[in-house]
Amino acid sequence: MPAQYVIIGNGAAGLSAAEAIRQHDGQARIVLLTPEPYLFYSRPGLAYYLAKEIPWRQVIARNESYYKEHRFELIHQRCERILPQEHEIELADERRLRYDRLLIATGSRAVPAPFPGGDLDGVVYLDTLNQAKDIVRRTRKAKRAIVVGGGVTALELVEGFHARGLHVHYLMRRERYWSALLSPEESRIIEHRLEEMGIQIHRQTHIHSLIGKKGRVVEAKLSNGTALACDLVGVAIGVRPNIRLALDAGLRCERGVLVDEHLRTSNPDIFAAGDVAQIRDRWSGEYRTDSLWPSAVASGRAAGANMAGINEPYEKGVPFNMTRLCGIMLTAIGQAAAQQTPDEKHLEISRGASQVWTAHPAGRYVRLQQKTGVNSVRLLVRDHQLVGALVMGDQALVTPLIELIGAGVDISPILPQLQDANTPLSDSLAPFWRAWKTRKEHHATGSENRT
Repeated sequence: MPAQYVIIGNGAAGLSAAEAIRQHDGQARIVLLTPEPYLFYSRPGLAYYLAKEIPWRQVIARNESYYKEHRFELIHQRCERILPQEHEIELADERRLRYDRLLIATGSRAVPAPFPGGDLDGVVYLDTLNQAKDIVRRTRKAKRAIVVGGGVTALELVEGFHARGLHVHYLMRRERYWSALLSPEESRIIEHRLEEMGIQIHRQTHIHSLIGKKGRVVEAKLSNGTALACDLVGVAIGVRPNIRLALDAGLRCERGVLVDEHLRTSNPDIFAAGDVAQIRDRWSGEYRTDSLWPSAVASGRAAGANMAGINEPYEKGVPFNMTRLCGIMLTAIGQAAAQQTPDEKHLEISRGASQVWTAHPAGRYVRLQQKTGVNSVRLLVRDHQLVGALVMGDQALVTPLIELIGAGVDISPILPQLQDANTPLSDSLAPFWRAWKTRKEHHATGSENRT
């Protein structure tokens, strides 16, 4: 009988896994489960919809013919239980599905508001397309909004509310924006752009409580004793992997679902990938989580191949994310944090971030930064290797940096030039990368010829 694969999740990891399975097993039955009423859509695209740049239908990235062509069976139902002993799952409508191999690709969810009144009508999150559509509906009558949190999603909410005509207050718990990742200079670039947009920034301020009227939020009491009238409160204080199904099934979990080098969980027939998976990071040697689209695609593809019997170890690539903040492109790569954050392993990460960014194992780090206007490049060097970078504005160096960091290339020959503040980083990095690529290609060609 053809093998039966069940994938819990229809996001980046789940669909990538399904594609990999189909590539290696043309006869298999592949079932994808999602509680959402949509086909596969782009989570990063929600920000563009919220900011009035695209209609919501453009967020949908696959059509029905795609599923039919690949013979993927999509079931719009929530999975309620995994029954490992029976090799079955139970759906919300009490149906059961058998599996030979199962993938948990349940993603992550927003951390709920931790303050009194957080359950009032008008407190919103940006995890799903339905939530984005609900926010858009609410903005038609709302006039004032508050956003709390850091990272990418907080700025998506700020920009979305602003684009839809609301007056926006942005509350930052710390002194500056995204201090866990950005340097003071980088934070200031973003904050200056927010101020130009007319956003009111409140530093070192958080919500003490929300006040409601007839169940709807109308006012926020702040930690500094002031009060702000509001119609909407956007919460983006971090995300947590959706591990409930895995925990209830008795699988080993920490922050996420722990997996081995083949993306297997503690049960050999159950795999995990994407935001929910806690995967070994080669830099720190520890198991860490990401909430990154490229990482979800890569781990999902690897999990699917191994579910189909390829049995190839998966090494987590360089975690990176390219995003747009207030019209400024930003890419974080590898150990990109400007400084080590105390107890960083236990901090909530935001959507579009990685625990690896703040993974700074013991050792001497050299931090190099050059800034021209909104263009900024910061490099982190350890033991003569690039281990992280953050690029704002001009993105010309992103591909060279991803490849040099990923390959662990010794940059000793150009380190003196990189440390020279009068020499643009690109003048040293770009030629060095091109020469390294040429040597690598010649080596690969020579190996093929010898074979």
